[in-house]
Amino acid sequence: MVVDAARSEEGFTSAGAARVVSAACRAAGLDDRGAKLIRLGENALFRLASAPVVVRVARGEEWLPKARTEVAVSRWLEGEEFPAARLVGDLEQPLLIDGHPVTFWHLIVEGERKATYGELGGILRDLHSMTVPTGLDLPRFDPFGKQELRIDRAAIPEDDRTFLRKRWHELRAQYEELRFETPKGPVHGDAHVQNLMVDVQGRVILIDFEAFCFDHPEWDLMVTAVEHHSLGWQTDEQYADFARAYGRDLYDWHGYDTLRRLQEFGMTTWLMQNVQESEKTAAEYRRRIAALRDDDAPRDWRPW
Repeated sequence: MVVDAARSEEGFTSAGAARVVSAACRAAGLDDRGAKLIRLGENALFRLASAPVVVRVARGEEWLPKARTEVAVSRWLEGEEFPAARLVGDLEQPLLIDGHPVTFWHLIVEGERKATYGELGGILRDLHSMTVPTGLDLPRFDPFGKQELRIDRAAIPEDDRTFLRKRWHELRAQYEELRFETPKGPVHGDAHVQNLMVDVQGRVILIDFEAFCFDHPEWDLMVTAVEHHSLGWQTDEQYADFARAYGRDLYDWHGYDTLRRLQEFGMTTWLMQNVQESEKTAAEYRRRIAALRDDDAPRDWRPW
């Protein structure tokens, strides 16, 4: 379904996304009054006050294929009874509201604790062991798919834009040299511990399927490996729990350094999309882009 709403000239901001939510809720027969922003990242997430529903707004029409993948994957995982986020089932999805794909999800009421790294390793092990059904057409993992759009559209200095375009081409050449030895299968595509939630019953639930694909499992192991070995975001014990639960430490693989560079590049371009939201975001972007310019510099990045 396609619906027109008032188009914002200010780009993808929390205020603009809120207007899209209002139009999407009208189209879906939901009440958007009191909706609150949960998070602005690759998408904008809003929690409705009128119903236990989360509304997910993507940045632009270019993200429509990913939204369709999210919908298809969620329905498959629900059919398999895999612990994953569930779509609101009686709505046509995704909607396209003024060029923004919109999906509606059942609210997960969080319990008192966060997911552990051991639980992340275990749920990825279970996911990677599944068989993708015939008819579920998943893309391959593409670490470059959104990068050009991000670089073109972000409110960053032109010198940074020039550097990032040059680095993009360098990374593509390194990517072409990667040689995997594992079979392909279902891959989450953005497998960090923040994409796990623990509900009030203590169930660990996987969320966020826009990068879901059919490819090598190393792409999912890359995220936590880089967060630990490069950024130091986990203790040695936490990372050991992750590697033990999954059964592998990607750091030992010959292609790790290339994946590290790709992951750090993606983490930087992801954040730079929102530099206009706050000085705190802009300062963290400056920290990350400075580190990309010096591969030997310490990564004193902050989790976001």
